[in-house]
Amino acid sequence: CSPCRRGKPNCCENIRVLGIHTDGGMREQIVVPLDKLHRSDVLTLDQLALVEPMGIGAHAVRRAALTPGENVLVIGAGPIGLATLLSAQMVGATVMMMDISQNRLTFCREQMGVEHVIDGKDEPAARIRDLLDGELPTAVFDATGSPFSMMNAYKYVAHGGKLIFVGVVPGELTFPDPEIHSRELTIYRTRNATDDDFAWVVQMLETGQIHPERWITHRAGPEKLVADFANWLNPDYGVVKALLEL
Repeated sequence: CSPCRRGKPNCCENIRVLGIHTDGGMREQIVVPLDKLHRSDVLTLDQLALVEPMGIGAHAVRRAALTPGENVLVIGAGPIGLATLLSAQMVGATVMMMDISQNRLTFCREQMGVEHVIDGKDEPAARIRDLLDGELPTAVFDATGSPFSMMNAYKYVAHGGKLIFVGVVPGELTFPDPEIHSRELTIYRTRNATDDDFAWVVQMLETGQIHPERWITHRAGPEKLVADFANWLNPDYGVVKALLEL
């Protein structure tokens, strides 16, 4: 198809992601084409399990073409937002994080070394301007998957800046055109990751330049998962990243 011929198989017109578009992602054994595998003789199973979510953030950052020193806001401090944070930091951007969960903001500050965290419930635009000497970031990533957040994210982007939607919602998003127009925003949608993104993440992990293993806060085996899964969906349970462990 056209996107595959142009080197964009991540948004193939006929994409079939195992476990999403087709069943079978939880099988004990899976047969896949050899050219879809990324091998490492160095990484642990924990690290390998984080390559895919890291790839989502890496792809979003590559799409945005950030520059060193660029002021960036990432909205949503879940695993995909954290992957975006790490990838943006690797290209030299200055990143602040926004969320409505105090637990996740504390995690960003104490575990991820983020100097500036923003409470999304407490006049975030004013707080951002205070931190940037009256200005707004030139790139804003929304990794929440929340329609409310996504439809308001434009408010935090500097005029002439970029708004990158990493999350997706099963519905419609609407925006006030005069606000988008006056800012002359460039709006990106970003989906999945490419082989190049996977290879980059594996290299960053193998060379010790990123350490997403600290995201793993909860684990469970197949039997325990049945009881624990409902708790993992509860924000008060403090899950950052949970793993099914065999």
